[in-house]
Amino acid sequence: MGQLLILHGPNLNLLGLREPGVYGRLTLAEINQKLEQAAAASNLSLRIYQSNHEGALIDHIHEARTWANGILINPGAYTHTSYALRDAIVAVGLPTVEVHLSNIHAREPFRHESKLAAACLGQISGFGWYSYILGLHALRQHLEA
Repeated sequence: MGQLLILHGPNLNLLGLREPGVYGRLTLAEINQKLEQAAAASNLSLRIYQSNHEGALIDHIHEARTWANGILINPGAYTHTSYALRDAIVAVGLPTVEVHLSNIHAREPFRHESKLAAACLGQISGFGWYSYILGLHALRQHLEA
């Protein structure tokens, strides 16, 4: 059994309300429920956190080094700005998958670059809430290999 940290970044607490045409109609609680179901079917245990604060996300990443086997992160807008999150991922050395609900490469030009992607195993974007499930499966596959 593996233990994974699931991190949701800024504004994801507003899912279902915030730009449903871009981010979908599911709430964060509904996405978390789908993650828990997929994890249970894969014999994985999850700890799930959301924060609008970069430092809190970094603190969770640091703490994960003592218990987690991997990280699944949707850094939200920090994707495009946060060298600190990137450095935290590198520092803990845990396999990490970056996910996004929307296809960040088909949106505004400032969203095309991820500061975290090079520190991650991979990036999955554009599949709505299912991006999280795909990321979970990719991380599980990596851990089993």
